[in-house]
Amino acid sequence: MGFDLADDVGGLWNIDSPRSTVYDSAHLISSARTTEFAEFPMPADTPDYPDHRRLLAYFRDFAEHFGLRDRFRFGTEVVRAEPLGAARDSGWRLTVRNVGDDDNTASSDQVEVGEFSALVIANGTLSEPNIPRFDGEFSGELIHTSRYKYPQELAGKRVLVVGGGNSGCDIAVDAVHHAASVDISVRRGYHFVPKYIFGKPADTLNTGTPLPAPIKQFIDSRVLKAFTGDPTRFGFPEPDHKIYESHPVVNSLVLQHVGHGDITVRPDIERFDGNTVHFRAGRAGPGRTGAGGAGVGSSGEYDLVMLATGYVLNYPFIDREYLDWSEGAAAPDLYLNIFPSARDDLAVLGMVEASGIGWQGRYEQADLVARYLSARRQGTAAGRDVVVVVDSSRRGPRPDLTGGYKYLGLDRMAYYVNKSAYRGAVTDLVARMDAAGRGRAQGEGRGA
Repeated sequence: MGFDLADDVGGLWNIDSPRSTVYDSAHLISSARTTEFAEFPMPADTPDYPDHRRLLAYFRDFAEHFGLRDRFRFGTEVVRAEPLGAARDSGWRLTVRNVGDDDNTASSDQVEVGEFSALVIANGTLSEPNIPRFDGEFSGELIHTSRYKYPQELAGKRVLVVGGGNSGCDIAVDAVHHAASVDISVRRGYHFVPKYIFGKPADTLNTGTPLPAPIKQFIDSRVLKAFTGDPTRFGFPEPDHKIYESHPVVNSLVLQHVGHGDITVRPDIERFDGNTVHFRAGRAGPGRTGAGGAGVGSSGEYDLVMLATGYVLNYPFIDREYLDWSEGAAAPDLYLNIFPSARDDLAVLGMVEASGIGWQGRYEQADLVARYLSARRQGTAAGRDVVVVVDSSRRGPRPDLTGGYKYLGLDRMAYYVNKSAYRGAVTDLVARMDAAGRGRAQGEGRGA
């Protein structure tokens, strides 16, 4: 049985879900054909980069096709997960509560408790906003992108977007068409990837055998410069990393609007003072008179500050010790980003980020977990052999999931992997599980 806070399938792609962080202009940043489930392709007429409405319909069609809705209780919040005993596979006691239909608040008299043989946590990575602290007080609107839905919310306002990732750039482009003015404050440089290269979705090029990291970085950085130019020319800082060592920004429209003077690039924020935002001394892009510059810090007047400052992992219903999540760490320390060391009846799905991993990569995670838990439940000799393969792998050396890339040491990169290395490690483990199960079955067949 599954529990979901929303009233139907869709996750973050359901804009009306209580914890959805999607906004009206949101589209895939990876192309449909590299993102879809292999066993359930998107409709033939799906555009290269579908919007959230098409994706919601796709997920609901997927759930309908495979009969998944009957296996979930919607409108239900998990508030506590506790092991039933000290044994590694003692099972879990879940406390859940129904959520009110009108305001998505939970009523204490609707609490239920159930016991389960295993627990799979799959509540995503993009629901708990990261809210940085700033010196001073801002007297205008200060909101995180998780609360932003429609561009009309920006109409007539002087808008400052803080953060230059994919959401920040998307919303800055939204604001161009509605706001009185648009600035974007960035601390570090980014690599900007256009959605199309040579007339094709950028992520459909070089989809065969992956190139070694240094060669791919050498080639792709030069191709991108030919298409997008040098972002420092527009006022963005020089990136402090090579391409693919942090998640790239799949948005070249923001560069176009900076070039048009519609968006001004600002340095990092120093402090707030009423409606005035003071910026640190540093590089700032071309734009309106007095919009910034190097040397002394600059300032601007704003009605709305939009924090595109990302998200933090949050599993509030379970004690961190069961997830190997040490104090101060940005993420749990899980084998293949799935399995903790202390429990055999616990797994995490979806705690993985990688450029281009798609939903198929997450499907492969789920397939691995389903096979493992099924083998444990069977209690057969073949099942025990499968379990031994997984458990010995979990307690052995960790596979290299970087693909040869040196990822930035940022909190949001704590669970970042290279898609080819990661999918290869997962599918290799599944293949060894299958071989162990078949070997036992064949041996028992010969014995009979």
